[in-house]
Amino acid sequence: MQHAAEWFALLRSSDATEQDRTDWQSWLAQSPEHRDAWNYAESISRRFAPVQTPESRRAAATALTQVRQTRNGRRHLLRGIVALTGTGLLGWAGWRHSPLPELALAWSADHSTGTGEIRDIALADGTSIWLNTASALNADYQPALRRVDLLGGEMLIETAHDARPFVATTRHGRLRALGTRFTVRLDGDTTLLAVYQGGVEVRTGQGALRVINAGSQARFDSVQIQPTVAADPAREAWTRGVLLAADIPLKELVAELRRYHRGHIGVAPQVAELRVLGGYPLRDPERTLAMLESVLPIRVQRTLPWWTTIEPK
Repeated sequence: MQHAAEWFALLRSSDATEQDRTDWQSWLAQSPEHRDAWNYAESISRRFAPVQTPESRRAAATALTQVRQTRNGRRHLLRGIVALTGTGLLGWAGWRHSPLPELALAWSADHSTGTGEIRDIALADGTSIWLNTASALNADYQPALRRVDLLGGEMLIETAHDARPFVATTRHGRLRALGTRFTVRLDGDTTLLAVYQGGVEVRTGQGALRVINAGSQARFDSVQIQPTVAADPAREAWTRGVLLAADIPLKELVAELRRYHRGHIGVAPQVAELRVLGGYPLRDPERTLAMLESVLPIRVQRTLPWWTTIEPK
């Protein structure tokens, strides 16, 4: 996989020679594993086809040239793309295994957001919903019930007074609002609920039941509800466009920032555990990276237009 990334970046740059292309063909023919790795690298690139314009290709070539001047040799230069992301190209697996691709979510939903977008939605009864980045929901209002289905991503709900019950669902269970303000996030194999006002009754797909009160949060899947802990203020700060870091590892902040960025942001293991404190602008990941670079012993390296790594300074 590492060699596939090296070849991919080289062949997309203006530095590739005919000999490079011949060597690449030889490498590709050496084993089925090489061909699979190359196909995987190409699939990543296709995700970013809209930004693969002539201008972005020229930017990639410029970045490669600049980095090449500071490092010795093609292999050493391009290996950094993979090595400094910790898991390398395998880090993209989470994108492939998300519940629904972003575009499919948008097609199937009443309301949706793209990467980096946050929307404030007013429903017919006056309920307000904030929809976080790359999220989607369906709203189904009936004479006896108000229902919202979260298909992917994250939402904050502030319910309006109405005689009808208000219910939110995810693939893991059902949430009944008890006069409340709360966030719901589909997070891998679980749903994360954080309650800031009132309370929320959680019922999992298999019937486990618990009320989560204001100031608390809990994760649940279709079987069980995990122990309740104090609600994280960061779980509602995003509605104000703020990424809140309360003395957390850099790798944790970057994992959250990736949700708002069209591209990959990797963190070198040497700096992954640096502690971060403060509020950062979610809608401007580049500015957030610049702010981090100004206060931490790190260097932000942009080797390709959609591939960024954070390295030790």
